Amino acid sequence: MQVFTGHFREVLRSDVPLLDTIMRYIVKRKGKQMRPLFVFLTAKLHGEVVEKTHTAASLIELLHTATLVHDDVVDESNRRRGFFSIQALWKKKIAVLVGDYLLSRGLLTAVDAEAFDLLKLTSRAVKEMSEGELLQIEKSRRLDITEEVYFEIIRRKTASLIAACCACGAASTGGDACQIDVMWKFGEKTGLAFQIKDDLLDLGDGKRTGKPTGQDIREKKLTLPLIHTLQVVDGHARRRLIKLVKRAPKDPEAVREVMDAILNGPGLKYAREKMMALRNEAVEILNDFEEGDAKKALIDMLDFTIQRNK
Repeated sequence: MQVFTGHFREVLRSDVPLLDTIMRYIVKRKGKQMRPLFVFLTAKLHGEVVEKTHTAASLIELLHTATLVHDDVVDESNRRRGFFSIQALWKKKIAVLVGDYLLSRGLLTAVDAEAFDLLKLTSRAVKEMSEGELLQIEKSRRLDITEEVYFEIIRRKTASLIAACCACGAASTGGDACQIDVMWKFGEKTGLAFQIKDDLLDLGDGKRTGKPTGQDIREKKLTLPLIHTLQVVDGHARRRLIKLVKRAPKDPEAVREVMDAILNGPGLKYAREKMMALRNEAVEILNDFEEGDAKKALIDMLDFTIQRNK
């Protein structure tokens, strides 16, 4: 990861002073960098980390950072990971252009290295992320998300990028199509568990989460705990909860009532069980690999995603 930090810094370098300043700001305020870690660990599971592995990790991190910068513009968010967002400091127009720059740098990084297999995997992830986001917007307007639709949304929106991390890690060491597909499935299940944990954190299931509790409800996002709550209550209670969710963006009391309904029902327990089932399915995928540091670290990373407090 120390080597990668230098590699990533060089990839971000620009001869445009404003852009270079913003890139340095991004590097200094990087998050946990879980996605590059998944790339490196899956690479070590299949062989040794090589230059192509660093290309894969940089490509993934550039694409991920681009989506975060654009998300903050769409959500009009002034904070990211406890710091001011790009759009808060440099305004929306510059933030959109920075996101575009990061995306193009990612594509060029792969093209320059002639790593077209990595480009294909990450392009699949970006396509699915966009589709998942749009599907969520469409369904949230009507508040008709079933559990099946919920998993389809988060499979595309969240899990696809973690799946691409794991697939790219395997591909970077010369893994064949079967090995790459297996690691995509491992990453997908990890990503699904990751998103369910996010749902739980938003309801205070953990210590300090770093974001306002109940934000998902305020944004009218139907999370797994809420979907299950709507499934098990009677018709009258369901209709009331849906009305409250519609009022939630402008009514703190509505948010509180919806949260109380979830916290006092079986929604949290159900979501935790689903999350653990996905975790176990992901571990099972790794059963065919020999025991070793890389496999142990991958399982540790998987467990971290469902035990984290933010």
